[in-house]
Amino acid sequence: MSRSAAWSLLVLSGFLDIAWAISMKYAEGYTRPGWSLLSFALLGAFVYLLGRTLEVLPVGTAYAVWTGIGAAGTAALGILLFQEPVNAVRLGSIALVVAGVAGLKLSSG
Repeated sequence: MSRSAAWSLLVLSGFLDIAWAISMKYAEGYTRPGWSLLSFALLGAFVYLLGRTLEVLPVGTAYAVWTGIGAAGTAALGILLFQEPVNAVRLGSIALVVAGVAGLKLSSG
């Protein structure tokens, strides 16, 4: 697998991580079967893709980028979907995570 393909899979894995976190919220403690099944499927998919990217990318960089995508995306969707608190500090913190992810990508070559 090429590095560019690995980066693409890593980003996709990050987006699946976001979807997984949101599906867990909708699963309501795994009491809703449909959302629970979706949650487990997304979990399996993002772990598989993350594992594939680690064949090519450094583990520290890949894991930090993947976590950052998931954290920033889930925080943003929490604001949009679940009316979680929004203020300058929260938005600034999300921006710092995004900046960190971009910095890791740019510094890895």
